[in-house]
Amino acid sequence: MPDVCHSEPCVVEAALAAEEGGAEGITAHLREDRRHIQDSDVVALREQIGTRLNFELGNSPDIIALAVSLCPYSACIVPENREELTTEGGLDVRSKSDELAPVISCLQEAGVRVSLFVDPSLRQIEAAAQCGVEMIELHTGNYANSLPGEDRENEIDRLRQCAQLANQSGLQVNAGHGITTENLPGLFSVPHLKELNVGHHLVSRSLQTGICSAVMEMRSVMRDYTG
Repeated sequence: MPDVCHSEPCVVEAALAAEEGGAEGITAHLREDRRHIQDSDVVALREQIGTRLNFELGNSPDIIALAVSLCPYSACIVPENREELTTEGGLDVRSKSDELAPVISCLQEAGVRVSLFVDPSLRQIEAAAQCGVEMIELHTGNYANSLPGEDRENEIDRLRQCAQLANQSGLQVNAGHGITTENLPGLFSVPHLKELNVGHHLVSRSLQTGICSAVMEMRSVMRDYTG
């Protein structure tokens, strides 16, 4: 393993292990208060991973500037609340389109593909398409937290409808939040999914199996998706 960082845990070493397990991209969320990772971690990831960097970020000028300077493969704009432990819901694109427009343009002019993290709402998909972004990431948290039965079927139906509309609108359809090897097969009926962003489950599993093995396990389940 190359000497990639001098702190523990090493974000880059974890990312390289994930790639070894078959990860086709690495997502890094730099929060405004820097409580999870630092700017230098994102820089190191951009320089040293062998796949694609998806940079998750809130609408913060200094973080937007960093994204422009690094020019990652993609940037996913997410809502950010300093009190939350993790991102708890999608962007309200409909009400914040005027705020998002200059950020989207700035990133795209730098050559960065832009995604918006949205709840599975047809109105939000329509608003995202009007913003001119290349992708949306469907928030799967409600699905992941639902119980098997009618509630879960309703969540899957919402995801199906939104994925269909996004695809018809020319948007790449990604998804993420709360995905596990156990609940992933329930998403196989959602069409047009191109990328899944999985974090917490892989880190949790890696405490038992190692990151490489945890990613391999997730990839083996993904192979059954035919949408």
